[in-house]
Amino acid sequence: MNKISMVDLKGQYQKIKNQIDNSISEVIDSTAFINGPAVKRFQENLENYLGVKHVIPCANGTDALQISMMALNLQRGDEVITTSFTFIATAEIIALLGLTPVVVDVDADTFNIDPEAIKRAITPKTKAIVPVHLFGQCANMEAILEIAEKHNLYVIEDACQSIGADYIFKDGSRKKSGTIGHIGCTSFFPSKNLGCYGDGGAMFTNDDEIAKQLRVMANHGMTVRYYHDFIGVNSRLDSIQAAVLDVKLKYLDEYNAARSKAAQYYNNAFAGNPKIKTPTKAVNTTHVYHQYTIVTSDVDRNSLVDHMAAKGIPVMIYYPVPLHMQKAYLDPRYKEGDFPVTELLCKTVISLPMHTELDEEQLSYITTTLLEFIK
Repeated sequence: MNKISMVDLKGQYQKIKNQIDNSISEVIDSTAFINGPAVKRFQENLENYLGVKHVIPCANGTDALQISMMALNLQRGDEVITTSFTFIATAEIIALLGLTPVVVDVDADTFNIDPEAIKRAITPKTKAIVPVHLFGQCANMEAILEIAEKHNLYVIEDACQSIGADYIFKDGSRKKSGTIGHIGCTSFFPSKNLGCYGDGGAMFTNDDEIAKQLRVMANHGMTVRYYHDFIGVNSRLDSIQAAVLDVKLKYLDEYNAARSKAAQYYNNAFAGNPKIKTPTKAVNTTHVYHQYTIVTSDVDRNSLVDHMAAKGIPVMIYYPVPLHMQKAYLDPRYKEGDFPVTELLCKTVISLPMHTELDEEQLSYITTTLLEFIK
């Protein structure tokens, strides 16, 4: 049996090695390392895949969030609502820009932001909502859009874990994750479903004016070369990373299908075990399983982690500390117990290996080993 990894980038690379190598070589031969043809080609192909008017590549997913908030001209003190159960970057940018992060609880089944909690958190200072499409499935965007329209709020989708997922509206129509709100943000970190071989990110929008401002903000606030009308940042996707991504984009649906197949194996193996709650897929979204995360009950999680590690199986805890209890984000408005679902999840979740190269022998070994501990 091959060694089990949380993410097997080497195995994935070996299958498309010639295409990747050729694509990188083309960039090196051209010496167009910044804003070269490879970036434009990937941008256009991603626009076509997502069915969105504008893709604006940038340096990473965190920059995508920052540039989005800058482009919308959010002002110091404006409140931005997001979830307490997320990677820190979501709130980090809100705080860095002098905005006020307002965190709310999540749905116990999907782990995504709870629309009812959003409603309760809105004040006259609220200007935007940042739903996080956690672990690979979309938040309840139809409900969130209704709230945003009622209160005249921007919606910035954090789609860093959900690229390729479809949101299904009540009328049966579909949109890709990240193309539903005013702006969508994604990361191309190597372990993502669509990952490059370094750092990378992008923003999506169907609004021409917002797209124009995103491009300006990502390019030093420059409207005409050497004329700077805004304070911006320097955030670019380099050509080599774009070349890698353009190859891998052709396989994204195949990659997501492989993840779903592995997730189904896990689901079947754990079915009926009262101490394991497998991921719940909402009816209004597909799931691309960036992570496969279970909720345990009546289990010593630290001992479980040690048990799996001793058998050569890496596992991760996403996320061990709620955002509102992180030292850097302690706020007198919030205290332990305010967000019971988030706090319980942080104490009970565990993520198993999930990637495109998992085979049945590995999956059998992972599930058997886990069930040895959780009987």
